[in-house]
Amino acid sequence: MLGLNYKLRELEKMGREIRVGLIGCGQMGRGMISQIEGMKGMRVVATADLHTSLIQQAYLKAGINEQEIVLTGQIEEAEQAIEQGKVVGTVYSELVTSLPSVDVVVDATGVPNLGAEIAWKSILNKKHIVMLNVEADVTVGPLLKQMADASGVVYTGSAGDEPGAVMELYDFADAIGFEIIALGKGKNNPLNHEANPSSAEAEAKSKGASPKMIASFQDGTKTMVEMNAVANATGFLPDKPGMHGPSGTVNELSSLFQEKEKGGILSSKGIVDYVNGVAPGVFAIISSDKEEVHHEMNYLKMGDGPNYVLYRPYHLTSLETPLSVARSYFHKEATIAPWHGLQAETVAVAKKDLKPGDRLDGIGGYTVYGKLLTHSEASAVNALPIGLVDPNVVVTRSIKQGEIITYGDIEQEKESMIWKLRSLQTQSINKTPVENKLVKLNPILV
Repeated sequence: MLGLNYKLRELEKMGREIRVGLIGCGQMGRGMISQIEGMKGMRVVATADLHTSLIQQAYLKAGINEQEIVLTGQIEEAEQAIEQGKVVGTVYSELVTSLPSVDVVVDATGVPNLGAEIAWKSILNKKHIVMLNVEADVTVGPLLKQMADASGVVYTGSAGDEPGAVMELYDFADAIGFEIIALGKGKNNPLNHEANPSSAEAEAKSKGASPKMIASFQDGTKTMVEMNAVANATGFLPDKPGMHGPSGTVNELSSLFQEKEKGGILSSKGIVDYVNGVAPGVFAIISSDKEEVHHEMNYLKMGDGPNYVLYRPYHLTSLETPLSVARSYFHKEATIAPWHGLQAETVAVAKKDLKPGDRLDGIGGYTVYGKLLTHSEASAVNALPIGLVDPNVVVTRSIKQGEIITYGDIEQEKESMIWKLRSLQTQSINKTPVENKLVKLNPILV
């Protein structure tokens, strides 16, 4: 089988290209546009963002002439522009998801509700969907994957995002028969559950990033969500609520991630976790029950065993997303998807004392942070998933700082798309096999 690079070259030689529709022109989206513009056989032909100036800047910085950028909200005008070799900018995400010329949609919004809606509409329009929106994926990804499978399109997370990078190590180790003890990623800042946009403002400004995004890294939510995606893809679980999160170097990982009776920190194998000190890398801890394999690993300077570390010291976020685009287009395969369903849940925890009438402002905000539990643990306490948190959610009782927020603690003023999809997903999980086929075929009607 030819590599993706060869397939892309062949596609270009035939005068064709994979036409990508991008929604969200923030830091991730802008980088992806420039990366793809330097590739063979692929182009971002349409981009949606509330700020069309960002779209124009992104295309200009990618080397596209201003005359080739068409701003429109009309599908006919957009289609005509694309057929003429131009690119389209719009404020309407639904324009991108419905354009006949678009083969693959990429969601780079980072907003759970919007990402869920984008994926939903892309699948209904028979388009592959690549999610740079792990928050939406861990909330309603199992349903979206079920829909995509039934529609004959690919639902996938992104290469370059940490869950996708972890999955590459998992697939490699699993394919050649290693026992996989643990999967994890590095965290590059101290855990601070009280981090918020105000406290993160200075760092965000220095990095040219959103204060909410930086706060979501600092308070641990992003780490929890990312390893939640790995759990749903592999069936691996957090060894304890919130994971262990030890500090260590790459060389220390193999001794850290072994059972407690052997001097490590684990109560069980097949777990997900994170480590302070190995960012921006991702890792897999592997072992074998074969003497000759241990001999070979020792010869290859992989360590003395019994555990060994596979470590990737980088992940290039949206710059690698084109690989998932190409893989879905050529091979109809996902980079990472919730193949095991809801194995874990990132639940909302009060960032401060909350009182009745308070609104939950969302990921990276002032009111909540995420904590990773197994799905059974979360279900047992009726915990509210972090991906369902938005300003339409109002607190109905006093909640102490550090307390898990439950469905019984809140009410909705307006049901958003992600809440509707979560409800459908719950119905799907609870249905019989015959009823479940109806959800797959037409979830709107169930």
